[in-house]
Amino acid sequence: MGFKISTAKADITPLPGVNPYMGGYGVQSGPREVSSDDPYSQPLLARCAVIWDDSRPFGIVSLDILGIPRAVHLAVRSRLLQLAAWDSSDVVLLASHTHNGPVIGRTLDPVITYDMGPAELAFVDAYTASLQDRIVDVVAAALAAPRTDVTLEYRVSSAGFAMNRVGLPTVETEVPVLTARHPDGTLRAVLFSYGCHPVSAGYQELWDGDWPAEACDVVEDESGAFALFIPGPAGDQNPVGVASVASWALRDDHGNTLGYTVLDAAESPGRELTGPISSDLREATLPLDIEETPANLAAVRDAFVVRTQNPAGLPAWYQRHADAMIARIDAGTYATSVQNPSQVWRIEGDPALQLAFVGGELVSGYGAYFRFRYGGAEELLIGGYANETNSYIPSNEFLLPLAPSWGSYEGGWDPDSPGIAGGSMTIYPQIAHFQAGAAGMEAAIIDALTEQLG
Repeated sequence: MGFKISTAKADITPLPGVNPYMGGYGVQSGPREVSSDDPYSQPLLARCAVIWDDSRPFGIVSLDILGIPRAVHLAVRSRLLQLAAWDSSDVVLLASHTHNGPVIGRTLDPVITYDMGPAELAFVDAYTASLQDRIVDVVAAALAAPRTDVTLEYRVSSAGFAMNRVGLPTVETEVPVLTARHPDGTLRAVLFSYGCHPVSAGYQELWDGDWPAEACDVVEDESGAFALFIPGPAGDQNPVGVASVASWALRDDHGNTLGYTVLDAAESPGRELTGPISSDLREATLPLDIEETPANLAAVRDAFVVRTQNPAGLPAWYQRHADAMIARIDAGTYATSVQNPSQVWRIEGDPALQLAFVGGELVSGYGAYFRFRYGGAEELLIGGYANETNSYIPSNEFLLPLAPSWGSYEGGWDPDSPGIAGGSMTIYPQIAHFQAGAAGMEAAIIDALTEQLG
């Protein structure tokens, strides 16, 4: 038994005239457009690493984009399964969550968040289709690339530029580092993780992968190895200083901090993982807090009608969201739950390493919860933005009755009308926030991962 690795990269920067529209920040009216076809530091990339456990491939794809819509994930996954003799659970798609990447599909509904019309949406749809092709191409290239004999080693370092933006005690510091080494000990590939929003550059008008891209550049430039970023539980984590000095300089500072932290860790021996690798992929059904009785739906509709007048002075996309929800109620097309992928890889060793890939914007409380129960960061790498990004994944602390009375962006509700969607649920968008309590969405996330982690 032994490991091999093969890798590939592809440029996924929108070509001129294909899709100039940028995702990541809501706007009052009209879409945000890129001001130049030249990226700040390097093109947006798709990176793929295939770890071969004897002859069985396990693929990780990392994309310099905001998030992966469900429709894109399902369409791409069905195509990827035709490329190799692997199970669906043997391949994972990750979005770095950069906020200066292109609008893709309906990650954050562009009709609501960016006030797009048919002409703008045509550009988005054309790029989305081409992105799917590029993802398939980069995976095919990695599968066909030369396979290098490697040993896998794992260790955990730390970084301190993340902060909990809502004041909760959970703060991400762990920097898991998984290295693949040539038989002579030199680095072939470095996979690393950190939990923090990639918003250090702030609202810009150039394509850019923010600090995760800079960290990958540092690792590759200094070591010559292939680098791939795995996002951690970043839903409620912001970079220190971003509120006042978000800039290209801050983006570089945080990227260099993480990149050199990873390099320092990779220079020292880690715990060798011997294999084999096993995998599991399933979906958790996350219930929304909505009762489908005629009386309640009428009350919800009335609340959205009030929202269209915007008496609370909320951003303009709240009104666009309200109009969309009224149309869904009238047509009976609203959803009462969100499907969220949950994926686990287990690489045997002494002890084994488990990698938990969760869809959506996973908040840090889940990282703390599962690390405490499954051997800490030394035995569990956990993160979000995996396969699909259809919503925030808040814990009960973000939902009533535990959340503060002034509302919760991550929890998806606002004090002007806590019984309907608010905050992040106005832009993903949904009719309501998630259900709290023992039968709510937190329990669904915990139950799925607990069963998978064993």
